[in-house]
Amino acid sequence: MSKRIFISIFSTALIAVLATSAMFLHKDNNIKNDWLWLALIILFTAIFSLIAAAKIVRPIKDIDLSQPHFHKSYKELTPLLEQLRKQNGRVNRYMTKLTDSREQFSLITENMNDGIVIADSKTTILSCNSAAYTLMGVEPVFEGQSIYALSNDEPFRRCIQDAMGGRRSELIIKTENGDRKIIASPADITETLNGVVVFILDVTEEQALEKMRREFTSNVSHELKTPLTTIYGISDMLANNMVKAENVAEFGGNIRREADRLISLINDIVSLSRLDESDAPRQWEEVELYSLAEEIIGRLARTAEEKSVTAELIGEQVTIFGDSTILSEVLYNLCENAIKYNKEGGSYTVRISHIPMKAVITVTDTGIGIPDEHIDRIFERFYRVDKSRSQKIKGTGLGLSIVKHGVAYHKGTVRCVNSENGTVFIVELPVK
Repeated sequence: MSKRIFISIFSTALIAVLATSAMFLHKDNNIKNDWLWLALIILFTAIFSLIAAAKIVRPIKDIDLSQPHFHKSYKELTPLLEQLRKQNGRVNRYMTKLTDSREQFSLITENMNDGIVIADSKTTILSCNSAAYTLMGVEPVFEGQSIYALSNDEPFRRCIQDAMGGRRSELIIKTENGDRKIIASPADITETLNGVVVFILDVTEEQALEKMRREFTSNVSHELKTPLTTIYGISDMLANNMVKAENVAEFGGNIRREADRLISLINDIVSLSRLDESDAPRQWEEVELYSLAEEIIGRLARTAEEKSVTAELIGEQVTIFGDSTILSEVLYNLCENAIKYNKEGGSYTVRISHIPMKAVITVTDTGIGIPDEHIDRIFERFYRVDKSRSQKIKGTGLGLSIVKHGVAYHKGTVRCVNSENGTVFIVELPVK
């Protein structure tokens, strides 16, 4: 390149010297002609210089900085172009990794069931997956919008502001689609706050279970307290000789009945606890349902006789693979309910049948029936359709809940329907 510049400058200077010499050697000493010659020389020199400069600069302008080629430029630029080529390689590799990382992050977050939102220190959304919109029940927002586009409620704003202040914050909000847990954590490097990361979790089921747990604890406490209070009161009267001799047997019978009620309640709670433990070892075996139903009806024969309720077993022998103890509890509670909530002189029928890949247990009674508005809730623990009537009937309020969990334990289904003359419970269990 230096040779080209030297030749261009030398040529331009030589032309200017020759032209000037020619002007002075010209015989005509007319000043106007001298000035004309001088102007022509300057113009010619300028044009020649521009052309020479353009030719010199053109190879430099033609350099593609993204893909510099040495053979198209001056060799003096080779070190610079080599550095550019290496720098381009590093930048391209970095951009490729950055793109791959972004695509992987998007792929992972878009396949998450939980929502994730990343916002900067000005609450501007930098990234937000589809689950966040779905869980919050809002239309998709775009990057660059405020995170408050997801929710403008005061608790949500306060949670985000706490995270912006450097404190991890949590809250549960209710939406039309269920309960959502918001976890907002500050994202900072050293002492500088760069933004927040917000997780949105669907905790509808957890909240329902927590509510059920609280209700269950409250109900158990109440159900345990009632017989214990009775037993304590009667025992205290007996201990202090406050009961006449002829009434001792009657008071002792009351204690026994309350103790039986207490034992039944504890047994039902233990059964439910065992069914709730999904990781409990399963001791399954072949169980023939017709014979099992026949045994259960025999065990309840005295209870049915006391209420003048007759029992009938129809159907066929069907064998399934399951836990005989749990299946016994399922059948026992269904049959016991068919007796307890039946009419005096009524009847109930147990039918064992078989359809493709399923065994069907149907228990039909001629009882008082269940109002349609309560059908969906009768399998809840301690749920009472008619509390005043239920208090007169022996029971713990856990029987149908045990049925539901016992059937679910065997991957089956149970449902209840009202008939013209009573209630029908239908249980379907997989044969294999």
